[in-house]
Amino acid sequence: MNKPAYQTLMQPQPQRQREPGTRSGALAMAGGIGFTFMIALIGYGLSSLPGLSILGQLAWAILIAAAFRQLWGYPEAVRSGVQFTAKKLLRLAIILYGLKLNIAIVFSQGLGLLLRDVVTVIFAILMTLLIAKWLKGDHSLSLLLGIGTGVCGAAAIAAVSPILKAKDEDTALGAGMIAFIGTVFAVAYTLLQPFLPLTPERYGIWSGISLHELAHVALAAAPAGEDALAVSLLAKLGRVFLLIPLSLVLMYWMRRTGRVEKGSKLEFPWFLLGFIALSLLGSAEWAGQPIIQDSVKGWITKSASFVLAMAMVGLGLNIHLQSLRKAWRPLLAMSIASVLLSLLAFWMS
Repeated sequence: MNKPAYQTLMQPQPQRQREPGTRSGALAMAGGIGFTFMIALIGYGLSSLPGLSILGQLAWAILIAAAFRQLWGYPEAVRSGVQFTAKKLLRLAIILYGLKLNIAIVFSQGLGLLLRDVVTVIFAILMTLLIAKWLKGDHSLSLLLGIGTGVCGAAAIAAVSPILKAKDEDTALGAGMIAFIGTVFAVAYTLLQPFLPLTPERYGIWSGISLHELAHVALAAAPAGEDALAVSLLAKLGRVFLLIPLSLVLMYWMRRTGRVEKGSKLEFPWFLLGFIALSLLGSAEWAGQPIIQDSVKGWITKSASFVLAMAMVGLGLNIHLQSLRKAWRPLLAMSIASVLLSLLAFWMS
C-alpha cells in the first residue's frame, strides 16, 4: 500500500537522483511541497468564484495539475516534495478526517459497508476481466486494472504487480489509466451530487464503495459536506483493508503455480487504524462534554481539506493522456466496468 505507483512509474526517473540528506535534496523536498501548496491555493481561489464553486477546491487542484502536466511535463526538479505530499500528507489528512466520524456510525454502518466493499472488489475484478476478454484485451493489464478499480487504484496495482510478476510497462500503464479514469469519475460525481436523490450520508457511501482512489473519494465526497466525506472514507478504507486478504490469496495462488518466491512481505495500511483511532477520540466525551470541541474539529478538518488539495496536485501530475492510447482495449474494459460498478454501488447505497 505504501508504494506510490502512480508517482514513480509514469515518468522516467531524473538523470541525477538527489539524496534526501543533501542540500539539493532538501531544496527539492521544500520546492515540491511549495509547488503543491501554490496549486492548491489557486484551486481554492477558483473554487471561491461564482459559477466555479461547483467543482470545489480539490477538483480544481487536480485539474490544474493535470493541465500543467500536459503543457509543461512533470516537474522533475521537485519530484521528491511532490511525492511526499501525495503520499505522506494524503495519509495524514485522511487520518485527521477521522475526527469528524462519529463512532456510532462505525458500529451501525461498519459491517454493512465491509460487506458492500467485498461485493465491490469481486464485481470489479470479474467484470473487468470478462469485458476485456470479450474485447480481446491484454489479460495481465486487465487484471491489474480490475484490482485497481475494485480496491484502491494505483496503490493496489503497485502492491499486486510484484506478486503477479506483471511487466513494468503494464504497471505504469495501469497506474496512469486509474489516475485518469478515476479523476473523470470523481469530477462527474461532484457535478452530479446536487441533483441526485441521495442524502449526504448515502452519497458518501456511494462514493466510498465505487470510486477508484482514496484521493478520488475525497475529491467527490467533499462537496457534500464533512459528514459525507467521513463516511465515504470509512467505506473506502474498508476496500483498502481488503487489499491484505486479496494479496494473500494472490500470493497463495502464485506460489501454488510456482511463480513467486516464498517469504514475500506485505505492508499493512496503518493509516486505516489511525483514521479509526481519531474517530474514537473525536466521539469521546468527558463529563457530558466532548473531549475535542467542535470548533477545534472544524479547524483541523479545514486544514486537512487544504492538505488533501495539495495531494490532488500529485495525482493530477501523473495523468499522461498520451500513454493511455497504447492499450485502449483494457482501458475501455475498465471504463465500462467502472460505469457498471457505479450503478451497482448506487443501488447498494
